[in-house]
Amino acid sequence: MRSSSHALPLGVLTALLLSQLCSGIKWLALSHAPASLHINQTQNCKLLPGLVSSQAQLCRSNMELMQTIIQAAREVKKTCQKTFADMRWNCSSIDIPANTPKYRPDLDRGTREAAFVYALSAATISHTIARACTSGDLRFCSCGPIPAEIPEPGYRWGGCADNLQYGLIMGSKFSDAPMKLKRSGSHANKLMHLHNSEVGRQVLREALVMKCKCHGVSGSCSVRTCWRGLQDLRDIAMDLKTKYLSATKVVHRPMGTRKQLVPKDIDIRPVRENELVYLQSSPDFCTKNEKQGSVGTQDRQCNKTSVGSDSCDLMCCGRGYNPYTEKLVERCHCKYHWCCYVTCKKCEVIVEKYVCK
Repeated sequence: MRSSSHALPLGVLTALLLSQLCSGIKWLALSHAPASLHINQTQNCKLLPGLVSSQAQLCRSNMELMQTIIQAAREVKKTCQKTFADMRWNCSSIDIPANTPKYRPDLDRGTREAAFVYALSAATISHTIARACTSGDLRFCSCGPIPAEIPEPGYRWGGCADNLQYGLIMGSKFSDAPMKLKRSGSHANKLMHLHNSEVGRQVLREALVMKCKCHGVSGSCSVRTCWRGLQDLRDIAMDLKTKYLSATKVVHRPMGTRKQLVPKDIDIRPVRENELVYLQSSPDFCTKNEKQGSVGTQDRQCNKTSVGSDSCDLMCCGRGYNPYTEKLVERCHCKYHWCCYVTCKKCEVIVEKYVCK
C-alpha cells in the first residue's frame, strides 16, 4: 500500500461523481477509477461515488479492501460484456462514459438483465476478495482453511486455498448494504436484488473445486498437493447466463402475513433458491429506446453463417445487414527449426464481415 497522502485528483472525482446509478449497484461506478488510484486516507472514502453510509464506514475501517472492490467493479463490466457479446443485449447498460448521468433504465426496472448484473456483481466482488487473500494483496486475511476430510492416497492438502469464506462475508456486507436501507426503492425490487445477489454467491460456492499440483520423479505424479480454488470468473458468468436465459418472472403479493416474490405463472410453488427472478419484461433490444434502456443493434457486427443469437437474422431483427471487408495481417508459412524455435512470415488476408442495418 502506497503512503502518498494527496487527495484524489479533480479529474478523477469528476469522472466518478457523475455516475449516479441504480440503488444496489452504485459501487460499479468505481470501474471508472484509473489504475493509479489508491485509497490511502479515510477522507478519500467520502469522495467515492455511490457509497451508502455502511459502505463508507467499511471503506474507512478497511481502506486496503477498497482497492480490491475497485478491481471487482472493473471485472464486472469486462466479464458482463464478454459473456453477452453474442446477444442483442450486450451489457450495454453498464457500458457508459464517465460523464453520463446514470445507468440505462433497464437496470432500474427489475428486468432479467438487472437480475444477471446483480448476481454477477455479488459473485464477482466475493470472488475478487477471495483471490486477493490468496495472492497476499490483503493483510487482514490469508489462505482458506484446510479441508477437514482426509484426502485419497497419493493426495495431500497444501498450497494456498482461495479464502471464499472471507470473500463471501465481506463481499455481501458491502454489496448488499444499499438494498437493506429503508429508503432505497420499492420493497419488491429490493427483494428481487437481494435474491439474485444470493444466487450469484451460491454459484460462486459451487465453483470452489479441488486443484492439484503433481510431484514425483520424472513427472511421475506420485504425489499430488491439492487445495480448494475458485473457477475462473468467466465460467461463473456462463453459469449465471444459463440462469438468465431460464429466469422466472415473479410478482410481489401477500403470502401469509407478509408480501413475498412468487412465480407469476406458476405461483403454486415458492421461488427456488437457485433461480434468477425478474419483475418486468425486457424490451427486444432491436431498436433504440432510451426510455426502456435499449441501444438497439444497428451497426452491431453479426455472423452470417451462425444459427445462434449472433446470427445476422437474429441480431439484426430482420432488418438486413451490410457487408464490408477488412484487411488483417496474420502469421503464415511457419517453419519449425531444430532445435527449438519457429519462424513465420506475415501475410495479408481480406476477410468479409457484416453489420446490422
